[in-house]
Amino acid sequence: MKLIGENLNIVSKKYGKALKERDKKTLQELAVQQAEAGMDYIDLNIGPAGKYGEELMSWLVPVIHEVVDLPCALDTSNIKAIEAGLKVHTKCPAMINSIMVRPERMDALLPLAKEYEAEFVALLWGPEGMPRDENERGALCAEIVFRATELGISPEKIFVDPIQTPVNVQQNQIMSALAFMKMFPDIAPGCNSTIGLSNVSNGAPEHLRPILNQVMLIIWKRWGMKSAIVDCFDTKLHAIARGERPDLEEVVHKVEDGEPIDMDSLTDEQRDFVKTARVILGHTLYSDSWLEL
Repeated sequence: MKLIGENLNIVSKKYGKALKERDKKTLQELAVQQAEAGMDYIDLNIGPAGKYGEELMSWLVPVIHEVVDLPCALDTSNIKAIEAGLKVHTKCPAMINSIMVRPERMDALLPLAKEYEAEFVALLWGPEGMPRDENERGALCAEIVFRATELGISPEKIFVDPIQTPVNVQQNQIMSALAFMKMFPDIAPGCNSTIGLSNVSNGAPEHLRPILNQVMLIIWKRWGMKSAIVDCFDTKLHAIARGERPDLEEVVHKVEDGEPIDMDSLTDEQRDFVKTARVILGHTLYSDSWLEL
């Protein structure tokens, strides 16, 4: 799987402060850490940045590219800031994160993706917001892929995001997004896929977030997900993405397939992954104490 590092984010205390203060050293240290951690892209999330987005993105992209050669995912709702970032992203093609399936966003951003030969995340968020089920996801996917290819954008530059929701409030939406992945190859042949992985653990206690993210990644991998936006500091997650933990993948797949599992034969780590998979897949109700049961 390709990994997109999520940590350069305006909402982070450390890196948000660095962005506001134009602290080049701190941001470059993070960029190097993400490259060393094996990230394939670095997400540059500057938030809405209404008043200063163009100036910030024009400054930030070259600052990151002084120390790493990785493509940046330009992450802001400010269209002018996206364009400013594309103009200075000269080392390699950039990524736009993201383009929602709304006419005003597609009309403004798809031509930019074409002009700058950028990859982009096609976020399946439509005019009415979150799709209700896999069929609405399919319709939104078909719409944005058609619009993009009509402009001459090649399918491999499109990364469709079916939207990851938090397990503690929307387990049904997780199953809907997974069901969409069954349809995806037929709806969007040749396109890539991606997911904002850490959203699955939003709202969970901090110590439980890594295992939720790790188990969810195993599930997405099996359903054909090609990339994910992830925490660059979670080394176990990276090992799973690279296929280095087949023991953990095996027990999670057994939960998915409804196979009997002898919990006494498992390691403590494997047992925790089984329990977490059961929560994510809706076999048991979410509670903050699921690992203790």
